[in-house]
Amino acid sequence: IPTGTVIEDRVFIGPNVVFTNDRFPIRVKGPLNAPHICRGASIGGNATILPGVVVGEGAMVAAGAVVTRDVPAWHLAIGTPARFRKLPRPPRRTNQIA
Repeated sequence: IPTGTVIEDRVFIGPNVVFTNDRFPIRVKGPLNAPHICRGASIGGNATILPGVVVGEGAMVAAGAVVTRDVPAWHLAIGTPARFRKLPRPPRRTNQIA
């Protein structure tokens, strides 16, 4: 998990998720821009979250998705690059992580 990344409460992170905080690693001197994962979000295995992306509250990122822009709260990000769909009613609740 790179420097500056924020992961709020009740977040699920699957295996091999990649978070990035530098758009041009070691090529340009500048500030790091880490991702922010909001409360109750779920990120499937092998997903990649690019620098500065905010994954909104309750949002879900599908396995293998490449997220290049902010994911709205209660939406599903799917594909490469990720596209967004509103979450249907049944899974639209906070993760039940103890």
